[in-house]
Amino acid sequence: MHHPVSFDSMHAVQDNTLVSQRGAPATRPAVLVQPPIPPPARLIVGVSGASGIIYAVTALNLLRSMNIETHLVVSRAGQLTRSHETDLSREAFEGLASVTYGIGDVGAAVSSGSFATMGMIILPCSMRTLAAIATGLSDSLLTRAADVTLKERRRLVLMVRETPLHLVHLRNMQAATECGAIVFPPVPAFYTHPESLQDVVTHSVARALDLFGIDSQAIPRWGETIGMAPHLGAQV
Repeated sequence: MHHPVSFDSMHAVQDNTLVSQRGAPATRPAVLVQPPIPPPARLIVGVSGASGIIYAVTALNLLRSMNIETHLVVSRAGQLTRSHETDLSREAFEGLASVTYGIGDVGAAVSSGSFATMGMIILPCSMRTLAAIATGLSDSLLTRAADVTLKERRRLVLMVRETPLHLVHLRNMQAATECGAIVFPPVPAFYTHPESLQDVVTHSVARALDLFGIDSQAIPRWGETIGMAPHLGAQV
């Protein structure tokens, strides 16, 4: 007697033909899994009102030198910080990016998950922006773009700038991390023997870009250009 073959009893073979566990060819074709589509060389850059606009300026310059398309969103407080901490005009600062959006333009391309990107970096990231992201509050294009990045399971890096931290700050960092974000305080690295403040800033930005698989080639790397060579072993 012929017994119908259920799909659950089938397994795939290397030629993508489904066969039953008894070896009889199945009539149902195998579903071929397509490889993931690589994201375009496109990164969203967010800027909030925390001190440290130099991090954003450095990131935009590095990304432009690598021909990576940048989509810039700056909060109102971020524009105030830019005017206080730099000599750049608004036009000059926004001109560092490939595309710039208004903070209230919630219909912009970066507000939709269908707009493919490598992810988003917010630098600097204020505690107010962190809190909005941690609680899913999409009250501006900056936080909406961050929320979209998380829901699409793309990389979101938050270069938070605040000290000291109270418990709510820490809990918001935990919540953002649990949602998939990476909390990245710009902690200086001194093993590179920086010779200027810009060296310190560039190192932090380049390490943050590493998290997107972007090698800016702007910093020395331990075990490669500085420090003990790997084949020589470590010295304690």
